[in-house]
Amino acid sequence: MPERKGVITLHGNPLTLIGNEVKVGDKAPDFTVLDNSLAPVRFESFRNKVSVLVSVPSLDTPVCDTEARRFNLEASAVGPDVSILVVSMDLPFAQKRWCAAAGISQLQTLSDHRDASFGMAYGVLIAELRLLARAVFVVDSGGIIRYIQIVPEIAKEPDYAAILEAVRKLT
Repeated sequence: MPERKGVITLHGNPLTLIGNEVKVGDKAPDFTVLDNSLAPVRFESFRNKVSVLVSVPSLDTPVCDTEARRFNLEASAVGPDVSILVVSMDLPFAQKRWCAAAGISQLQTLSDHRDASFGMAYGVLIAELRLLARAVFVVDSGGIIRYIQIVPEIAKEPDYAAILEAVRKLT
């Protein structure tokens, strides 16, 4: 499986990403993850909508918590024709608990813990931690990747303004 070193760090320490690197203009790869009830969900089921794929290491960390809450708030501004999917390696039970405690209702959390299907398909699986890198992929309604942001330091939040601008251009 392809490896990329030096793309991201954790507190300045370099990490290795494994999986297939995707680029703007590529067809968004399909993947299968689990929803909060352990049901499999294929990305293919979100086609015909603009999708924001938010990859986070763990919702139980302060930066990921803040990021997911921010996307939940922004969801109403981007409208109902946009799906915001937050994918992590957290167990579905932990995601469900976190969503209830955080009052999350405008986005969907999905677990990649079983197969790392998303992480491998988008090249954001961290080899050293078996967690996902902090990244955002914006996919148009035709299934083409239109924007990618891989956050270089995973302890930092993404550039929300740039992501939301990319979404607005597609809606």
